[in-house]
Amino acid sequence: MLSRLRAWRERGWTVIDAAAYAQAWQRFGGSVATHPVVVERLAALARIPVRYLGCFADGQLLAAIPCWGRHLALSKEVLKQRGQRGLFDLGNAEVILPIAEQASVTLRWRMHYLSELNAGRVSRPTPQPQGLALARAPEEYSKKFRYNQRRELRLLEEAGGSVRPMLDFSAPEQARIYADLFERRWGFAARGKAHLSEVFALLREFMTGSVLLRHEQPIAIQILYRVEAPGWISLEYINGGVDPQSSALSPGSVLSFVNTQAAWEDARTRGKPLRYSFGRADREYKDRWCHRVPAYQI
Repeated sequence: MLSRLRAWRERGWTVIDAAAYAQAWQRFGGSVATHPVVVERLAALARIPVRYLGCFADGQLLAAIPCWGRHLALSKEVLKQRGQRGLFDLGNAEVILPIAEQASVTLRWRMHYLSELNAGRVSRPTPQPQGLALARAPEEYSKKFRYNQRRELRLLEEAGGSVRPMLDFSAPEQARIYADLFERRWGFAARGKAHLSEVFALLREFMTGSVLLRHEQPIAIQILYRVEAPGWISLEYINGGVDPQSSALSPGSVLSFVNTQAAWEDARTRGKPLRYSFGRADREYKDRWCHRVPAYQI
C-alpha cells in the first residue's frame, strides 16, 4: 500500500540526487527553508533521510523538491510524529521551491506557506488562510515612522546601548543569549532550547543581523537566516527575545529597524529584490513593519 501511495504521489517526478537538487536551487532559486545546505544539515541532525525528486521535460530538469515521505523536508509535522518536536525552529518560513519560470508542475506533498513566486507554476495550490508578512522597503515607511526609529536608536545609544553583529558571538554564546532573552520576554523556554547551540553552529554561515547591548549586556536578539538565490535574497526572521527591564528603550523595535535597514542596504548593493519574511501575518506589530502577501498550501 505504501509503495502504491508513493508511486501515485511521485507521478511525473523522478528521483534525483542531492547534487542535482542543489544545481536546480542555484539555477531557479529558492528560500531559506529549501536551501540545499540547510535541508541537508537539519535533516542530518534529525536523522531523517531526504528523498530528492525532479520534474523533467525533454531531458531538462525544470523543478525539484526535497521530501520527507508525503511532506516537504524539514516539516514540523514529521518532527512531531517522530518525537522530535522543537528539534529546530524555522518558524513559518516562506517556501520557495526551485521551479523554472516556464514550468507547470503538480505537487502532491504537504507543505505550508508556499510562496506566491511558485503559485503560478503549481497546479491548484490552496490559499493559506493567513498570508506572510514581508518587510516593507525603507521608503515605504512614513517620514514620521523613520524619524521615530532613528530617535529611538539614538536614545538607546545615549543610555549606554550599542549594536554588535550577530557573528561576533560564538554559537554557544548566541544560544545562551537567545534562550535567556526569549524566556525573560515570554515566560517559557525557546523552542529547541536543548539543541540551540548545535543548530546555530550548523547554520552559522546563514545567520545575519545584530544584537543590541546596554552596558555590554545583551538586551535584544533576533534569529535571522539569509540565503542568496539568483534572482532575490531570502531572509527569515525566526524569533527573538528582549529584556523586559529595558522596555522603555524599545529594544525590539530598535533592533528590527537596524536589521531591516541593513538587509535592504545589502540587497540593493547586490541589485536584488529582498524577501525579508516575518513569518505568518498574524500579529499587529508585523503590520507596522511589513505588507501582507498571499501564501499557499498543498
